[in-house]
Amino acid sequence: MHLSPVQLILIGFILVMLGMILPFLMLVHVIESTLFMNFFSYTASVIGLFLGIIGAAYYARDHKK
Repeated sequence: MHLSPVQLILIGFILVMLGMILPFLMLVHVIESTLFMNFFSYTASVIGLFLGIIGAAYYARDHKK
């Protein structure tokens, strides 16, 4: 399955937002703060950052003049 650069950036953005929203929900005690949830939110944020950077690099490569 080959994703376009825009799709990579969008998936990365969603993962980074998830990595930001989950700790906030844990802070206000909407969801329980467990070790799994902490690692999941951190991992989602890091993977989203990398996917966004990779998607931006592919987009720049494809649209280079």
